[in-house]
Amino acid sequence: MSEITLASAVRQLELLRSGAVSVTELAEAHVARIERLNPRLNVFADFDAERVREQVRVLETATERGALHGLPVTVKSSIATAGYRCEIGSLLDQGEVPREDAEVVARLRAAGALILGTTNCPEFLMAYETTNLLHGRTSNPWDMERTPGGSSGGESAAIAAGLSAAGLGSDSGGSVRVPAHFTGICALKPTPGRVPGRGHLPPCVGPFSILGAIGPMARTMEDVELLFHVLSGQDVCDPVSAPVELRQPSVEDLRKYAIGYFEDDGIVPVTQETRAAVQAAAQALRDAGFRVEPFRPHTLERLRKLWNVFFVQCGAMFYEPAIRGKRERLSPIFTEFLSMAEAAGPLTATELLNAWAELDLLRAKTLEAMREFPVLLCPVASVPAWRHGERLWDVEGETVAYLDAMRYTQWFNALACPAAVVPVGRSAEGLPIGVQIAARPFEDEVALGIAGVVDREFGFRPPPLV
Repeated sequence: MSEITLASAVRQLELLRSGAVSVTELAEAHVARIERLNPRLNVFADFDAERVREQVRVLETATERGALHGLPVTVKSSIATAGYRCEIGSLLDQGEVPREDAEVVARLRAAGALILGTTNCPEFLMAYETTNLLHGRTSNPWDMERTPGGSSGGESAAIAAGLSAAGLGSDSGGSVRVPAHFTGICALKPTPGRVPGRGHLPPCVGPFSILGAIGPMARTMEDVELLFHVLSGQDVCDPVSAPVELRQPSVEDLRKYAIGYFEDDGIVPVTQETRAAVQAAAQALRDAGFRVEPFRPHTLERLRKLWNVFFVQCGAMFYEPAIRGKRERLSPIFTEFLSMAEAAGPLTATELLNAWAELDLLRAKTLEAMREFPVLLCPVASVPAWRHGERLWDVEGETVAYLDAMRYTQWFNALACPAAVVPVGRSAEGLPIGVQIAARPFEDEVALGIAGVVDREFGFRPPPLV
């Protein structure tokens, strides 16, 4: 039964529906795996085996069975989950337990999903490494000395190691995509609102209504697509949730989209293995009948700088009232984020207004450039998973710094574009390397479908810690 926890979510659901495995048996297999591996990985912010069993008893006797009936899932601890600790990794929120579910969690429950618990994240989500003073450091199942990324690092490590079949993360600067890349799983940052964001902690408001989205994470793109289908749809109480109908394009439909690919942005280098992964994905798509040509928008660097204004400078401004007079209780990883914001200097009202206007103009310019190539294929980051605490890397003879290495995801937050990540290659150390497939806003199904073509060619491999 232990091997079933590494099967795809779709396969686990098939076994449940056929009666080959019961909800109880599948849940107990996951509980056993969590109890064996979580002490080493530290992926959970809140897990209680008896609470899982209480849900199982209800699901076993249910007369109506939804699309995810009995599927064991996890939720990042920044997404309100009633009855579970959702403390956003901060001592300032210690003991916070929401009374109501986020809309997306309510949809998980309505579909019959079995919620195992909430997963660890960096304090206030402002880091690409998952560690905090409240729950400690989460490790990567591919190498315990390395991070699974952030801010959805607990979620990605849980899924990669088979502690969860699938789950929910959130992404304002790569926070589902970088962890997926670091741990060898799949993820989607949707167009904001396609998967309802109401109930995220903190709320995705102001510039974060453009940057941020709750996104599905799983071991295969088929699983990610299943979650997207179950969870997407307008939330009439969410002002950025548009009434966009769910589409299911065929492979023939998808082949109509030309794909532009680039191996780096011309400014910050990537490893040779990363370059090779992008090339391999491009060739797989060509072999599948897609038009794939070199193309790189000229707006990327300015988009990255605007992302920095909104994520770093505005992010620090948003948190200032909550942390005022409490800095001695903040974790080093969040203090590091604050130092970046302080180094950028104070942001005036005029600078913010001009940046917001420029972002709209730049988004329009980029989308115009994407008319010929409405799908982009590129790296997720300059490097694979790094050792805990690392902040500088030697790549192609150049020194690459922390935020620069992560720039490859940040553009698509500024653009509000959907972007999927699929594992394709391996580093010299054997670490996973993903590629990123982005489409225009509201064309999430296009990104999902093309990423699925790539995933079927390469596929999930379990990490050594199993």
